[in-house]
Amino acid sequence: MDTSPMWYSCNCGGLLQLVQDFRALDVELLKRQFHERRAERHTLMASGVWRYKELIAPDLPTPYIVSRNEGNTGLYQSERVRSFTGVRQLWLKAQSENPSGSFKDNGMTAAVSHGRSLGYRKFACTSTGNTSSSLAIYAATAGLTSVVLVPDRDVALNKVLQTLAYGAQVRTFTGTYDDGIRWLDKYAEAEGLYVCNSVNPYRIEGQKSIVFELAQDLNWTLPDWIVLPGGALSNASALGKGLHDLYTLGFIDKLPRVAVIQAEGASPFHQMIASGGDALTPEVKPSTVASALNIGNPPSWRKARDVLHLTNGVTAAVSDNEIMEAKLLIDRSGIGAEPASAAAVAGLRKLVNEGAIHSEETAACIVTGHLLKDSDALRTYLDLPESIQHVRLQS
Repeated sequence: MDTSPMWYSCNCGGLLQLVQDFRALDVELLKRQFHERRAERHTLMASGVWRYKELIAPDLPTPYIVSRNEGNTGLYQSERVRSFTGVRQLWLKAQSENPSGSFKDNGMTAAVSHGRSLGYRKFACTSTGNTSSSLAIYAATAGLTSVVLVPDRDVALNKVLQTLAYGAQVRTFTGTYDDGIRWLDKYAEAEGLYVCNSVNPYRIEGQKSIVFELAQDLNWTLPDWIVLPGGALSNASALGKGLHDLYTLGFIDKLPRVAVIQAEGASPFHQMIASGGDALTPEVKPSTVASALNIGNPPSWRKARDVLHLTNGVTAAVSDNEIMEAKLLIDRSGIGAEPASAAAVAGLRKLVNEGAIHSEETAACIVTGHLLKDSDALRTYLDLPESIQHVRLQS
C-alpha cells in the first residue's frame, strides 16, 4: 500500500478539492458518448456515475472501480407536489433509487474506488445513517472492511440495521456527527482507515454526477432553480462543482440558481447566510426529525458558501412540521422520501411564499433518501393500527 497519508484539508482549515484539466475535452463528442452509454447494460459505463468518467476521475484505473450501477435515477413530475410548492414546473430527481437508497452512492463509488487504487483495505466514515449504509454496500461488494461510527441518539434505526446487514463494523459513541469527524481526523491514519466522509474530495467528484445526469435528462437545459437539503453540505458543494464544470465546458449555457434548505433545529449554514456573515457558528445541540440533517458543524460549509456565490443562490430553514407536511405529499404522490429529502420541497414552497422564488420559475428538487430509510418518521403520520382495515375473507 502507498504509505503516504491521505490528506483531506489544508492548513487554512478548508477542505481540499480536486482540480482537473479538461482543456483537451471535446464537449460535442462527450455528449454523443454519454447518450450512447445510457443504452449499455452490465458494463461499467452503464453506471450513472462512471458514464461521465472523463469528468469524474479520468485517471482512475478501471480495474479498481467498485460499482453497483449507481445513478440512473428517475426524474419525475407530480402535479400534486408542483401545486404545493407553487412553481410553474417542477421535477423531482429521485436519488432515493440508488442501490443503498440514497444520493451518497454517487460519491461513495468514487471514494471507495480511489482508496482501493491506493491499496487500502479498511474504509471508514462517521454517519447519521445514509453515508454508513452506502459505505457498507460498496465495501461488501469489493470484499473490503468498513468501519462506521454512529452517534448513539437521533439516528434512524433502519439505517443502522441496513449498515449492519451489509457487514460493517458499527461503533456507536456518545456525541454528534461532528465528534465522529474529529475522531477520524485524529485517528484514521494510525488505524489504516481510508475516510469516506464528504471531507474526501473524491466523494465530491462522484456526487457531481447527480447534476450531470439531471442536465442530460433535460437535454442540457437546466431549470431556473435546483433545490436540495443541506446537512453536511457535501451535496451542495458537489452540485456547485458539477455546475461549474458543465458551464465552463459549454455543456450548458446558463447556470441555474441553487437553494440549500436546512432544518430549523440544525441550520447553522442558513443562519450564517441570513445574517450576512462569512464564518459559520456551529450548532452545539442540533435536533430535527430529519435525522440526515442533524449536523451542527457541516464540514463543507465553505464550499457550499462558494456555490451560493457562484449561482446567486439562497438558503432557507424549515420546521419539522413543514418537513413532515411535504413528506406526506411526496409519499402520497407515489415517489416517497425520507424527511431530509422532503425538506427540499418544504423549502421550495417557503421560498415561493416569501417571494425569493417567482411562481413562474421552474425548479428541480433533489430527493436524497428513500422512504423506508426512516420508518419511525412514517409512524408519526400513519395512524397505526387504525389505518389498517381488517376484513373477513369469504371462503
